[in-house]
Amino acid sequence: MAAGLLVPVAATGAAADDAVMFRVTDPRITEASGLAVSARHPGVVYTHNDSGGLPVIYALGPDGRTRAALRLAGATARDWEAMATGRDERGRPCLFVADIGDNLGGAWPYVTVYRIPEPAELRSQTVRATAFRFKYEDGPRNAETMMIDPRTNRLYIASKLFGASLYAAPAKLRTRGFNTLRKVGGAPTIATDGAFAPDGRSFVIRTYFGARLYTMKTDGKPGKSLGSLALPAQKQGESITYTRDGAAVLVGSEGADQPVYRVPLDPELRPAAPSPSTSPRKDTKAENGRIDASGRRVALALILGIAALVGYGLVRRKS
Repeated sequence: MAAGLLVPVAATGAAADDAVMFRVTDPRITEASGLAVSARHPGVVYTHNDSGGLPVIYALGPDGRTRAALRLAGATARDWEAMATGRDERGRPCLFVADIGDNLGGAWPYVTVYRIPEPAELRSQTVRATAFRFKYEDGPRNAETMMIDPRTNRLYIASKLFGASLYAAPAKLRTRGFNTLRKVGGAPTIATDGAFAPDGRSFVIRTYFGARLYTMKTDGKPGKSLGSLALPAQKQGESITYTRDGAAVLVGSEGADQPVYRVPLDPELRPAAPSPSTSPRKDTKAENGRIDASGRRVALALILGIAALVGYGLVRRKS
């Protein structure tokens, strides 16, 4: 990743067009440390508390009020720091929450990410969680950022302190043993959260001071920096996610009765759509039946047409 990724991004405060989407007024939510926009329920945003609380994900409506509390059976909330939407093995929408914090900077030999199916009906309930355990290839570390690429469903974690790095999980996660996180690039110092854009072609990582956006290459490695983004002044900014249309990011903070801001993205912070000449080629193997069949039909039509013309010519010559 670009060298600039290793430099903290300073923010000048809220821009004139930043807007408060809602305030988190639920008294149970005092350390909101993650945000994720629902894949199934328009206008719904999920969040969770930081360390020492119950293993609960809260579904917030457009007005900020809690519409459901999802308790994760089989999970503990040692130091939850981030969340993201993704899919399970069958492609169904799921919520991932990351128990990856380590304020002692390496005291925990492994970290855990929990997955639950996103409910079709929003109501408070207990949901059985699937646990995935992870180890870093270069030893334990503190982290507060977890992201999932919507194109590949691959999970990424960014460490937090100086000399921070971005790590990629295996393409397919296993519930037995450990999944190894391998370094694929750098990360901003004091990274507190991150998220992928809805199209997966870029991602954002925030700090307490601001955010920076990057492209994501098709090989699963980070690309160039798109630029920095000033964020509103917050009590302790530890969460960020994209809106469903990718035109803005939502940012939140720890603390009671905190606002969630919508920060629009300038065009230069959103990678240009690939031109038709550079678009990935379709997998012809998956369409061979259709392509071959249509090709044979065209060829047959041409042969019949030529034969008809030849036959017509012979008839006219004889007459």
